[in-house]
Amino acid sequence: MDFLTWIIVGSIGIYVLQGMEHRRRVRLLGAHLAPTQVEKLMGGLIEGYMRALDEKEPERRQQVWAILDNSEKTLADQLQRLADSFAQENAQDTRVSTLPLALPYFDRLMPAHTFDMREALQLHARAVRDACAPDGVDPATRKRMAFTMTAELLLLQHTCHWFCKTRTIASMRLMARQKTTYEQVLQSVSRNTLAAYKKLVGTL
Repeated sequence: MDFLTWIIVGSIGIYVLQGMEHRRRVRLLGAHLAPTQVEKLMGGLIEGYMRALDEKEPERRQQVWAILDNSEKTLADQLQRLADSFAQENAQDTRVSTLPLALPYFDRLMPAHTFDMREALQLHARAVRDACAPDGVDPATRKRMAFTMTAELLLLQHTCHWFCKTRTIASMRLMARQKTTYEQVLQSVSRNTLAAYKKLVGTL
């Protein structure tokens, strides 16, 4: 076979292996998500924050915040369950390449250029727990905390998509679905989250 044919055959092989690896990762994460309500709670919170901020009547707004307070605490518990469950997986199966593009099994060949999804989920679980609003917080602070929590949830979502696909695809999905960039989300999470996140995945 000539050189061009080898390139075509190699490209097809890489494409097939990428597809197999992506499906494996989706199944792995999905198996741990299935017993929880993490995805449903995340979606409900993000929509709920917008509704609370748009509510004109103070009494009604306070009722919405009270519901969201409970949802935040429930999500924090559910997310910790997810992180603890995922922590039981083998390290070889939970490495995530930090390259913008995916190369099959690169994470196993060069682990120095990867991060561990088990550690990432623990990081996000702590971040969400810390972002939960305390009882009796004043309205202005509550709004700021809702903004921070939204960023924490979007970063968690980005990490999950990164694990299943690539960082590039995760960032594209974030823009398409939430109309915000990966960089904007990083600027909006808490300083503790950002410091821990950069230490885990590297300075981006």
